Amino acid sequence: MTLKPKKKQVTPDQYDSPWKEAIEEYFQECMAFFFPEIHADIDWSAGYQFLDKELEKVVRQSIVTESRVDKLIQVQCKSGKTTWVLLHLEVQSQYEINFAKRMYRYHYRLFDRYDREIITAVIFGDEHPKWRPTQYKQEKWACELTFKFPSVKLMDYRHRLNELEQSSNPFAVVVSAHLYTQQTHQHMEQRYDLKWRLTRMLYERGYKKEKILSLYRYINWLMALPAELEQQLDDAIIEYEETQKMAYITSIERRWLDQGIGEGIEQGLQQGLQQGLHKGMQKGFVQKAYEDVIEVLKIRFGEIQRAVAESIRKIDDVAKLTKLHQKAVTVESVEQFKQLLESEIPPVTEVEDKPLELVREDIIEVLAIRFGELPQSLGKAVSQVKDLAKLKQLHKEAITIATVEDFFVVLQNGNLRNTL
Repeated sequence: MTLKPKKKQVTPDQYDSPWKEAIEEYFQECMAFFFPEIHADIDWSAGYQFLDKELEKVVRQSIVTESRVDKLIQVQCKSGKTTWVLLHLEVQSQYEINFAKRMYRYHYRLFDRYDREIITAVIFGDEHPKWRPTQYKQEKWACELTFKFPSVKLMDYRHRLNELEQSSNPFAVVVSAHLYTQQTHQHMEQRYDLKWRLTRMLYERGYKKEKILSLYRYINWLMALPAELEQQLDDAIIEYEETQKMAYITSIERRWLDQGIGEGIEQGLQQGLQQGLHKGMQKGFVQKAYEDVIEVLKIRFGEIQRAVAESIRKIDDVAKLTKLHQKAVTVESVEQFKQLLESEIPPVTEVEDKPLELVREDIIEVLAIRFGELPQSLGKAVSQVKDLAKLKQLHKEAITIATVEDFFVVLQNGNLRNTL
């Protein structure tokens, strides 16, 4: 059920998901590669913790996210007065007009919530050589604010590819795959040669099987090829392994790495130990079918609404999911797909089943995005609302109301309009 590119059709390259997982798996190596000074001041023996859910609460993403990866990590530092700090690491893969302002906004929101030192660091993976924001500045009437952040530009490594190939840091492989992907947008034969070259390097460095599989996954994910070239690469790997008398990336493992089927069936089989083998395998197939639908929609239309993904996940019938997969390939828009989806399962709204506190946070977040800094009294007033239906209506008001003052009046008087 995988989407196969048509001849002469190039599948849009994807950068975000591979980078997100690579950072999670090789975070220490990531900091050593890109930000060695920060890496040197982190007490790695104390461990670290990813706080993605906490970041989502503070910095709500728009429904259709931009091409970026945000990570929030709690780390211990060797120097300074504080015992631990929060590192906001962002990978930005496209040009953004007010990027520095957004970084500042994220910074002060995190600081306001945690009252801890916040360190912002950025990895630019875009293709605009002159776009290199490093600070956000405001100045008027002797009142001045300057916010600076360290950053690296992946394009700068284009002239250091030989150095990357010699590096033992796993992120050198990820960066190489990223740059080769950008270099070969419309040149699949060249991409095949470079992908095969990177893959051979994994063997030649003497890595253990687990590391080869891990890094090959990122290469494979970033440097997507048309089906016929993927098959050609599979054959080349098999021949190479037979010549070298090793069997690291078996044909089954390659398919699972390509399609993500391994995780779904593994989860299903684990539950099958308790619920019966048949049910466990069925769950694995449902999981894979669900992932196929999501994959096609993301490839064709970018990030999709959370509500749409949740609606698809509620379908536990493989036949229905297969039908939706076929529709995902042919529909002309996400909206058209949503209409087809509604015939299978009722639509899910963003705040339908959220607890009161999360809906309150949504209201404040919308107002902050639209109007900037809010008075503390507003947050206190919203926290006093105990009725979920009223909170949902206030959320709609926050999206459409003209000013914060008008929202205050609506909140205090209870004159909720029939918005949206």
